Amino acid sequence: MKIITWNVNGIRAVERKGEIQNLLAEQKPDVLMIQEIKGSADQFSAFLTDNDDYRQHYSSAEKKGYAGSALWVKESVFKKLNNAKFKTRIPNAPNADEGRLSHLSFTLERHEEGREEGEQQWDLLSIYFPNGGKSEQAWAEKLEFFDSVHDYMNVLRAQGSIVLVGGDMNVAHTEIDLARPKENEGKIGFHPKERAWMDRLVADGWVDVWRQRNPGVTDVYSWWHMISHGRERNVGWRIDYFLIDQAQLQRIKNVEYLHDQMGSDHCPLSLSLD
Repeated sequence: MKIITWNVNGIRAVERKGEIQNLLAEQKPDVLMIQEIKGSADQFSAFLTDNDDYRQHYSSAEKKGYAGSALWVKESVFKKLNNAKFKTRIPNAPNADEGRLSHLSFTLERHEEGREEGEQQWDLLSIYFPNGGKSEQAWAEKLEFFDSVHDYMNVLRAQGSIVLVGGDMNVAHTEIDLARPKENEGKIGFHPKERAWMDRLVADGWVDVWRQRNPGVTDVYSWWHMISHGRERNVGWRIDYFLIDQAQLQRIKNVEYLHDQMGSDHCPLSLSLD
């Protein structure tokens, strides 16, 4: 199964540019996790809502043109899933009206040495984490949102599910995850309290998949400031992630940032999963 996560910074804009079409044609993902859709299904084209190849689910913000997330699942894959359900709420999380979660829950038959061994629960979470920079309240809610997501991941894992979280987490974890750590030390996006949340995830057995496969690698980012031409100069931040439980790491076959994909101030992150 090939899964891609991408903050599109406006799904109608990337469609007009033909870039989401390019991604689908070139990468052929089985699942596409999308963040910052900035709209609702009633505003979208038939390509974005009634696609022949993908089952499309949206979680939109109540505020027009803001935030939101989505999950697209290839129809041929969706038909093989048992008990498939889309969900849009993280228990006890703030920002509940901003469409920050698109969650697909399903089961698959589990086989051991040719024998059926019941069903395995899976949970795929496409999450757009808050920026937190608008006000003191927004900052407090961002930290609360982080902890609510961590709790939710743990609840699902404790239920025996294989949990994969993908999305724009709006935090660079370590100094090698952004081009200018000294200048941004203590600022939102690279604040000690945000980075401590990432530390807690790691201590709790959750893994940043790309970093685990690429320890110590520098100058790889997923977001750039476009006005200052940060992408051309590769002055960016790595803030888009896949997270999975340490015990499931053997399922990961490949993970890479798709830096050639244009259309947004973020690039997609692709993962191949057994």
